[in-house]
Amino acid sequence: MRRRLVSTYLLLLCMVLVALEVPLAVALTNRETERAVADRLADATRFASLAAPAIRSGERAALTDELRRYHELYGIGVLLVDQDQQVLSEFGSPVPDPDVTAAAIRVALAGRQVATPETLWPWQQDPLVVAAPVNDGGAVLGVVLTASPTDRNRRAVVADWLILTLVGVVAVAACLTAAHRLAGWVLRPVTTLDGAAHEIAAGDDGARVPPGLGPPELRRLSASFNEMADAVATAMERQRSFVAHASHQLRTPLTVLRLRIEDLGSRLPEGDLRDDHEGALAETDRLADVLNGLLALARAERGKHQVVVVDAAALARERADAWTPLTARRGIALSTDLPDRPMPARLVATALDQALDALLDNALKFTPAGGRVEVCVAARDGGVEVTVRDDGPGLSVEQCALATERFWRAPTAQNVDGAGLGLSIVAVLVEASGGCLTLEPASAAGGLAARVWFPAAPAQLTADRVTV
Repeated sequence: MRRRLVSTYLLLLCMVLVALEVPLAVALTNRETERAVADRLADATRFASLAAPAIRSGERAALTDELRRYHELYGIGVLLVDQDQQVLSEFGSPVPDPDVTAAAIRVALAGRQVATPETLWPWQQDPLVVAAPVNDGGAVLGVVLTASPTDRNRRAVVADWLILTLVGVVAVAACLTAAHRLAGWVLRPVTTLDGAAHEIAAGDDGARVPPGLGPPELRRLSASFNEMADAVATAMERQRSFVAHASHQLRTPLTVLRLRIEDLGSRLPEGDLRDDHEGALAETDRLADVLNGLLALARAERGKHQVVVVDAAALARERADAWTPLTARRGIALSTDLPDRPMPARLVATALDQALDALLDNALKFTPAGGRVEVCVAARDGGVEVTVRDDGPGLSVEQCALATERFWRAPTAQNVDGAGLGLSIVAVLVEASGGCLTLEPASAAGGLAARVWFPAAPAQLTADRVTV
């Protein structure tokens, strides 16, 4: 919008400059032409007054000497003809075009002064032709014609035009500077509103527009925006609080229910009832996982996080070592590809821990015995990328796009333990850290590659912590 306003201001200024400077340039050209024509007509009229008695008496020696000196002094061509258009005196080459000379002489013989061209435009090179009749008692005895070079006059016109152009350029430059400042002043309330909207979109629920900025229309818009942001923030907080409280409150009766089911199992005989009892216990465990996941997700979405700088390579090695006993029992090879140097990353506290645990848990669930899970850490795009790759069945590209939705599970994984919340929690924590989560097929043969990227941080700040 700033560019549009500045462009509008410049367009209006250019229109005003064209409307003012074009007529002024024409007026300056006409003024220079009139000055040159008046000067040449005065000379031609003086020679015509001297020529009348000379033509009548036939004594033209003095007149001829006068015309010669004039030509030699000013370099102006002079031509004297009688009423029959016979040349009486000629010095210099008056006009390169004979038709122009003949036309000027005919007009002067009719008793009128003539000057051509009417305007000395800079792109023309024609000389200034001026013809004055030689009058004697009302009779026209001949014509005095002068042909003046106009280079100096045209240079004067060009100089005037250059001054006008320079003034226009200075005016445009001044207008451009003023337009930028004026556009910034006009758009400052809109810029503030836009910044608040981006802050809210980035997760800062407390961002608001300062009241009283701009004209009344923008003040009303700012007030409406703040009311809307308050309503949305309140609704989101109520939703998170409800999920957190409901998850927390349901855990106690669920724990009691599980204890009673366990107690009931000790009194059941062997057989189908015992199998049903074990299935009921498994369902209570699954429901407990769902409640724990919802509680963790609500906490992750609250937006108040402690940001820390950690060594991603060291933390990945630590989590891989913690999962090694389980992978060994399941017959799965867990390998790491970690750099020798520290890889400091700036992220929400425990975000990488929880992300690695969730991604390793998923990889181990879907990797068959004899398969392989790999954890890699590398620098990429100004940050740190941690990748967990497995040999399981993997997901298609379309399924990878859906995997971070809450409670979503692949059609082939409905019988696998899980609540469908692990990747959702990872996505929230990674986004809160300013990073991104990417899921894609590991290879054409199958498997899944889950990549989390976090912004890098200076190595010396690895132990520093800051709350945002």
